[in-house]
Amino acid sequence: MMAQSDLDLKEASLKEDLKFYFMNPCEKYRARRQVPWKLALQILKILMVTTQLVFFGLSNQLVVSFKEENTVAFKHLFLKGYSGVDEDDYSCSIYTQQDAYDSIFYVINQYRQLKNVSLGTLGYEHEGSGLKICKQQYKKGTMLPSNDSLDIDVSTETECIFLKPELLAGKKAELKLNSSFFNLEFYRLIEVEISFKLKGIALQTIHARELPDCYAFQNTITFNNRAHSGKIKIYFDSDTDIQECKDWHIVSSVLQKNTQYILVFDGFVILSCFASLILCTRSIILAMKLQKRFVNFFLEKYKRHVCHADRLEFINGWYVLVIISDVMTIIGSILKMEIKAKNLTSYDVCSILLGTSTLFVWVGVIRYLGYFQTYNVLILTMQASLPKVLRFCCCAGMIYLGYTFCGWIVLGPYHEKFEDLNTVAECLFSLVNGDDMFATFAQIQQKSMLVWMFSRLYLYSFISLFIYMILSLFIALITDSYDTIKKYQQNGFPVTDLHEFLQDHGSAGYRKEQTSMPLVCCCGRQQSDENLILIN
Repeated sequence: MMAQSDLDLKEASLKEDLKFYFMNPCEKYRARRQVPWKLALQILKILMVTTQLVFFGLSNQLVVSFKEENTVAFKHLFLKGYSGVDEDDYSCSIYTQQDAYDSIFYVINQYRQLKNVSLGTLGYEHEGSGLKICKQQYKKGTMLPSNDSLDIDVSTETECIFLKPELLAGKKAELKLNSSFFNLEFYRLIEVEISFKLKGIALQTIHARELPDCYAFQNTITFNNRAHSGKIKIYFDSDTDIQECKDWHIVSSVLQKNTQYILVFDGFVILSCFASLILCTRSIILAMKLQKRFVNFFLEKYKRHVCHADRLEFINGWYVLVIISDVMTIIGSILKMEIKAKNLTSYDVCSILLGTSTLFVWVGVIRYLGYFQTYNVLILTMQASLPKVLRFCCCAGMIYLGYTFCGWIVLGPYHEKFEDLNTVAECLFSLVNGDDMFATFAQIQQKSMLVWMFSRLYLYSFISLFIYMILSLFIALITDSYDTIKKYQQNGFPVTDLHEFLQDHGSAGYRKEQTSMPLVCCCGRQQSDENLILIN
């Protein structure tokens, strides 16, 4: 009898703890007057993280615009005859030998008189700076197209020349430019690559009350003659690196104070995320201890193990999401503070961390809407449909890959949207969503009637299969899960061991007379035990 009495007391205590664990913040406040610190902290964190992201986004926008505008300026400065619009994935093209020589020497002349022609704050790199010109070509041979004869060594050789700014400004520049290096044999020429490094300072950040950044532009101009088709494609690539300004002095107290205020704000964001991280980690640890108590008690009293689904009820996925978001926000905020202080320049890494963490923070808001049955449908539908959707996508993906490879190998030579695998996959995905259909049909070249007829069969079968069948089945899977959840909400959810264990426990011990309640718990509606839904 003593053992039975201890077991009953243990059961009552366990039921009370379980019931309290699965309450929402408002119910916990009514039951034990426990202030919902995590809820208040999450609301505060949403406001602070979003504000921080907006400030960083505005600052990053200045960086992106400065990079893009400098790239466009470089193309106009160094590419002879540049129209302002890239022809394709390359900037422009030339068709005569004279145009090739003119374009190469145009780059050299513009580089030599950069300070006189450029409108930007640009300059040469002091240490080892200069213009590096390399030409890659096949080894010696002969080619007579009129006789259909060819004698060439396909192994390549690369020859380079280095021109410093002070050399180009001197009298020896003409000797260098008239050397045999610039006598190009176009029938064996593969490409000519001109690379140079420039430095610049972004002063537009001062207008946004931020300290300026120093930039290093690694520019590469490639004259591509690999096809030997009579057309040389000119590629321009600019790799931008943000560097710490070594010696700067700005006469303005506003910039210094603005930087300090933002750094202090970032510090508060880190503190709030750290507090949220501690609270959520503590909740997960307590939940795992409660799960262990329940599993051991169930095994002791009923002599059987708790099912996997009931074990998962104790693992709150929202807390895991919050912890991941907090870690990313803390790391991103530290990087942002270093960037603001001009000690680091990792804008891309910081953007990914802060952007993803803000996404997770706002997704986490759904958790609090899930406390209400009418708003919980989206979460429950996603949970119910996810396994079926993943299995369905695996099967549909096999068909999609088959169409991708087939379109690439057959239509690639005749359609620009099927030239490489990545473009084919993107084109087919846009067709599934009903985008750009007519242009895809119309742009196929009619040089081969067999390929043209195959393209019609290929496109019609793909569109019919994926839009009318696969996409409809995909939507039907989600709709079926939604209908199932609606029926559960009307007729009751399937009862598991954990539900049965909680249903026979009255909540009278928690029903206290409500005197004063904080504003955050204004949604004080009572729920009966018969309609208990586990909020996890």
